[in-house]
Amino acid sequence: MSDWFIAASPEHQKREKAKARELRHSVWWKQQLGKGRCHHCGERFPAAELTMDHVVPIARGGVSSKKNVVPSCAV
Repeated sequence: MSDWFIAASPEHQKREKAKARELRHSVWWKQQLGKGRCHHCGERFPAAELTMDHVVPIARGGVSSKKNVVPSCAV
């Protein structure tokens, strides 16, 4: 573990992962995937090749909300 952050509790991580699973089924997320653009590199990909990425990782206290998740390619 790094000295510059405190890991989120296992309860927080479990709760936020459950929220992420629900968010993946939302119309909003399907629209994000439909745009086909990776948030990080800006390239276009088929929706099936994009994944949900947390800007602030769950392990560092991030949440599964529309403001903290973005479509991302595997690269």
